[in-house]
Amino acid sequence: MKDFCVKDIVRAVGGSLLCGDENVQIDNFATNSGKAEPGLMFAPIVGERVDGHKYIESAFDCGASASLTQNEEAVAGLIDKWRSLGIQPKPIVLAEDSVRAMQLTAKEYESRLSLNKVGVTGSVGKTTTKEMIACALSGGLKVFKTAGNANSQIGVPVTIMNIAPDDEAAVIEMGMSEKGEMKRLSTLLSLNAAVMTNIGVSHIEQLGSQENILREKWHITDAITEGGCIFLNGDDVLLKERADLCRNSYAGVFGKEDNRKLRICTFGHSADCDYRAENEYSDENGVGFDMLHGDVRIPVRLNVLGAHNVNNALVALAVAEFFGVDLRAAVKALEGYTGVAMRQHITKKDGAAYIDDSYNASPDSMKAGLSVLCQMPADYRIAVLADMLELGENTKEYHRQVGEYAGQSKVDELLLYGELARYIGYGAEQYIGKIKHFDTLRDITEYLKAEIKPGTAVLFKGSRGMKLNEVVDGLLG
Repeated sequence: MKDFCVKDIVRAVGGSLLCGDENVQIDNFATNSGKAEPGLMFAPIVGERVDGHKYIESAFDCGASASLTQNEEAVAGLIDKWRSLGIQPKPIVLAEDSVRAMQLTAKEYESRLSLNKVGVTGSVGKTTTKEMIACALSGGLKVFKTAGNANSQIGVPVTIMNIAPDDEAAVIEMGMSEKGEMKRLSTLLSLNAAVMTNIGVSHIEQLGSQENILREKWHITDAITEGGCIFLNGDDVLLKERADLCRNSYAGVFGKEDNRKLRICTFGHSADCDYRAENEYSDENGVGFDMLHGDVRIPVRLNVLGAHNVNNALVALAVAEFFGVDLRAAVKALEGYTGVAMRQHITKKDGAAYIDDSYNASPDSMKAGLSVLCQMPADYRIAVLADMLELGENTKEYHRQVGEYAGQSKVDELLLYGELARYIGYGAEQYIGKIKHFDTLRDITEYLKAEIKPGTAVLFKGSRGMKLNEVVDGLLG
C-alpha cells in the first residue's frame, strides 16, 4: 500500500492547504476531470484554449480525493459552497504551477523507492524498446513500465506515481520535443541506467540539427547515479562517437566536468559492440539471431518482424543482465513479446495482412515499416504512407528519400495522403508504376475495401496527426 498523502504533497511543492484533511491518501494525479476518481488528486492544467480550473468542481463530483489549484480565487466559491451546505471540504492545495507541482510530488515519491530504474529515450523506437526491456527484465524481476508512451512533462510524473512499493525494476520512457525538456525530466528521478536508441531527425524543426537533438537527449544521463550505465546504439554514428569519447573517461554533458563513475555499453552489429548480433534471419513469423557478449553466444528468437527489432532485443538483454537477470531467462521471457498497438501491429483478416504502424513517423521509422512490409509473405504489397511532421527545412527531401527507399523495396502499390506525402511519390515514381494520392481518409478506406484480396499485405504509416489509424479501424472494425 502506498503511504503518501496530501501533507506530503504540500511539503514537496512548497504550497499551502486551503481546506480539507491533510492526511487524505493520494495515489496519483488526474488531468482529466472526467477520469478523476477516489485516490486521485485533480491537477488543473492551464492551456492556450482551456483552463482546467473550470473543472475542479466537476472533478470532485467524479470522485477526486483532492485537487491542486494555481488560483485561490478559482476555488473560493466552491469552498464557500461546501461550508454553507455544511459539507466537509475536500483537500485543495495551492501551488504555483500544476505541472511543476506534479513533477515535484513525483520527485518526492520517487526518492522513497528503492528499486532499479532505467530510462529510455531516442528519436525512434522508445516505446518498443521500453516494452522489450520490460519483457526481458520479467525473466527475473517484478517489473513496472511506462503505460503506452506517457513520456512527457506530465506523463513521466504520473508514471512515477504509479510505481508500486514492491516493484523490483522500473522502465521509464522519457521523451522530448523542445530544448530543456529532457533536462527537466532528469531532475525528477534517479536512474541506474539509461538507454539511447538512436539520434534521428524527429523534432529537428524545433532543435535545428541532429547534434542539438543529441545534446538535449544526453541530459537523460544527468539522472544516472554513481556506478550506473549508459547503453548506446553502436550502429548510430553520433552515439558511437559519443561512446568512444566517454569509454575511458566519462565527460558528462558535452565536456562538462563529471566525477561520476559511469559505465558505457554499446549494442549493435559492429565487432566492437559490447552486445552484438550475428547470423540474423527472418521468416513470416519473426526474426532470429545469435547474441554475443564476451565469450557468451545465445540464440534469440523474436516473434515480431523487422530487422530493427534485433537492436531493440540486444539492449533489452543488456539491461536485463546489468540488473542481475540471468541472460537465458531474459531470452526466454523476450520470446513472449508480440508487439505494441499501432506500432507494426499485424492483424490478419480474410487472407490479407494489415500492418498498423500509424502511431507516428520519421524517415527511419518509415524505412523500418517498409522493411517489415517487404518481409511479409504476400502476393501483393501496398504501402499507405502519410506526411511526416516536424522535420524542418529539409522535410521535402526526407519525404523524397522515403519514396526512393519504397521504390527500391518490394512495394507493388503506393497510396499517399497529405501534401508532404506527394514528395514520397516523386521519389518513388521511377520505380513504382501504381501510385495514387488521396484527399481524404474515407477515400483511402473505400479504395482499399475494393482492392484488398487474399494474399495482400498493407502497411499504414504516417505521423500521428495524419490519423491513418482511422483507415485501419474502418477496414478492421
